[in-house]
Amino acid sequence: MKRTIVVLTAVLAALAIAPTANAAHSTSVVVLGDSYASGTGAGDYQDGTAGNCWRSNNSYGEQVAARLRAAGRLGSFTNVSCSGAATADFSRPFKDRPAQLDALKRDTGLVLLTVGTNDIDYSTYGGTCVQADCTGAPTDAILARLPQMGSNVTALLTEIGKRSPYARIVLVGYGRQVSTSDNPPGATLDPICGDGILTTAERREGNEVADGLDATLRSAVTAARRAGVFVTFSSPFSRPDTFNGHALCESGTPFLRGFDALAPGQEGPEAVFHPNQQGQAALATLVRTY
Repeated sequence: MKRTIVVLTAVLAALAIAPTANAAHSTSVVVLGDSYASGTGAGDYQDGTAGNCWRSNNSYGEQVAARLRAAGRLGSFTNVSCSGAATADFSRPFKDRPAQLDALKRDTGLVLLTVGTNDIDYSTYGGTCVQADCTGAPTDAILARLPQMGSNVTALLTEIGKRSPYARIVLVGYGRQVSTSDNPPGATLDPICGDGILTTAERREGNEVADGLDATLRSAVTAARRAGVFVTFSSPFSRPDTFNGHALCESGTPFLRGFDALAPGQEGPEAVFHPNQQGQAALATLVRTY
């Protein structure tokens, strides 16, 4: 009889502990950011977000959350990313939506975000490259804005760390949008790669900006870490095995939208130079390695 009581007590104790153990391994996830984080260009948009925030169920944040959910490790999940958001927009209502930072809680465990390009008006620069000539002065002007962008991102990361002091923050980079050289011979490419649209000089200088953007974000993360923020930089440049050959005008399957986004029924100019579904899947894989 005593043995039965001892065994029963052990079983009941195990049952009582099990939920606590599972809860301890669950993660509260918040996704913040701009169009790269929201998934503009990746399709399958959430209700009410097409045409404004363009929040896609195929975005890297949604994919990471789905993976955690399937493993029984997702506690709560909030995605407030929105296309067009700059660092200043995180602390105020944007596109009739509450400030993104308001989604953070003290017990948030993981924050995923991409931010920075709207601080330097990168999309306008890309449009200049396509429609006119972005070499020279336009490139110099956007490069000159990178230091301030870096300071803005560092301040944002610090604020996120204050609001969610126990969270791990993963800042996801943008990578390369177009090839660094002429079109590969014989490859089937998006019309954006056509003659006279993106010249060799524009591709070279455009990639100087992409490199500078990545380096600036890396420096911003380093500065935030020195201030005690638990943040990691997840850059596509760190995984050439995954991303090389998949920019626009390269020979591999493109990870980004080009002029195909301008076709009837598609998102329009906002999605050009943005990751498609395959590109977001690659970013999700990148995030999981961190």
